[in-house]
Amino acid sequence: MSQEIRPSPTVEDYLGIIYTLARDNEPVIGRKLAEWMEVSPPTVTATIQRMVRDGWVTMAPDKTIHLTDAGRRAAASLVRRHMLTELLLARVLNVPWSRVHEEADLLEHNLSPETAARVAELLEHTNVCPHGNPLPGQESSVSDLIPLLEASPGQTYRLARVHEEIERHGDLMDYFEQHGLVPGVQLEFVQVLPANETVTVVVDGRDVALGLAVARCLWVQKI
Repeated sequence: MSQEIRPSPTVEDYLGIIYTLARDNEPVIGRKLAEWMEVSPPTVTATIQRMVRDGWVTMAPDKTIHLTDAGRRAAASLVRRHMLTELLLARVLNVPWSRVHEEADLLEHNLSPETAARVAELLEHTNVCPHGNPLPGQESSVSDLIPLLEASPGQTYRLARVHEEIERHGDLMDYFEQHGLVPGVQLEFVQVLPANETVTVVVDGRDVALGLAVARCLWVQKI
């Protein structure tokens, strides 16, 4: 398959999700893709079969899905374009932090490599997107972070990263922004309450409650 062939927008979306999950050492399976894409498992199966046929991914005997070299290049290109678009929207156009992900989703497929390079030049020395996730090739920039659930009660941390799994939920992003839970903010880790599956942190003197499923998607840096 020629390296110049560019996947369709739908295939790019799948590639981007597979890349993101693999980046964080999460097994990529059809059920997970169905959740992220908000489609039925049969739809995922049919799409993955076409992607295997076209050389973007492979399917292992345990049903996990893996990028081929061509798939990884295409996925990294898509993720990079998405994150650069987010940065452009946030830093230059002042789009609210909670909205840049969905806005970038509308633009990323049409951003040419030349324009992406210009954006990267404009936003030089950028290693992470507005949500703190690393641009392709910059994964080492977040290697010193710890998951929020591994934080120590009573300690102060800097919120550094909000995983892409949260970004796709606009109402949750609104909640985060309204409560000041954006990368760079200082917070105090209070406690985990397993009984009701919540985590409490203090941001600007206010208690903020988070579900465990959400808290698992946050990384912090100790101050």
